[in-house]
Amino acid sequence: MKRILAQAVDWYVRLHESTVSEATRNEWRTWLTADPQHAEAWKRIEQLQQRLGQAPAVAATTLEQARQQRRAALKMFAMLLGVGVVGWQGYEVSPWRADYTTRVGQRRHLTLADGSRLVLDTDTRVDVHFDERQRLIVLRQGEILVETAKDARPLSVHSAQGTVRALGTRFVVRQGDGVTRVTVEAHAVEVRPRLATAHSVRAEAGQTLSFAADSVGPLLPAATQASAWTRGMLVVIDWRLQDVLAELSRYRHGYLGCAPEVADLRLSGTFLLDDSEAVLANLEDSLPVQVRRLTRYWVRVEGRAT
Repeated sequence: MKRILAQAVDWYVRLHESTVSEATRNEWRTWLTADPQHAEAWKRIEQLQQRLGQAPAVAATTLEQARQQRRAALKMFAMLLGVGVVGWQGYEVSPWRADYTTRVGQRRHLTLADGSRLVLDTDTRVDVHFDERQRLIVLRQGEILVETAKDARPLSVHSAQGTVRALGTRFVVRQGDGVTRVTVEAHAVEVRPRLATAHSVRAEAGQTLSFAADSVGPLLPAATQASAWTRGMLVVIDWRLQDVLAELSRYRHGYLGCAPEVADLRLSGTFLLDDSEAVLANLEDSLPVQVRRLTRYWVRVEGRAT
């Protein structure tokens, strides 16, 4: 995967050079469609670009400047993607190894040794450590639903940002970029940030919160059907189109995004996560948008041509 990520970094920089040709773009499209792992690596590049908020500065007026800026951009991206290889969310161990995993678009239902129920969402990796004193689930990447069984030992979920301690409950934990989100569906949980363990927040059923390594956000009402993904559904009420597509993109390989002019369109509904193509067709029928495809792994929703 390191080799493929390095290739993706190189393609990203080449495509943003001021002298990029259509032939280079065609070569990139061929590379992108040659292997699903290429598309997944490219998706990580797109996510990284969104986090940085800008493309690498590689356009230049002289060849030497271009070479220097290209080296700087590659160094920056290689460094950031290197973090992704050994711990995309800041873990100290590789997220590519775990006790239980799911592929992109896959969900997995498990019953743990104590009888607790664990559901893994798309592209998720977890470790499970039970001993005589505790029950520990380490969420390395992705999203899980936990439904605890009765047991004298405490059950906790560790993420890169801290610990979620179950208080006899059913809850969802999602690992994001620098933040963990918890949604409680039954009973309660106690949240402690990794760098502020003296500070704890209790979340009750029907509440959700997000926390970083050193802080906890406000308690908010939980979204309707927050765990609908366990049944293969996405339930949205007055969501931005951009947010709907971002959620759908987690369940398919490649890039799925939208043009800025349609990003704020609002929609509500229930969509099947296992058939994102049907969802896209539905969007074209119900909104003033059209779907543009460069390849099967690069899809963008844009305003409908008039």
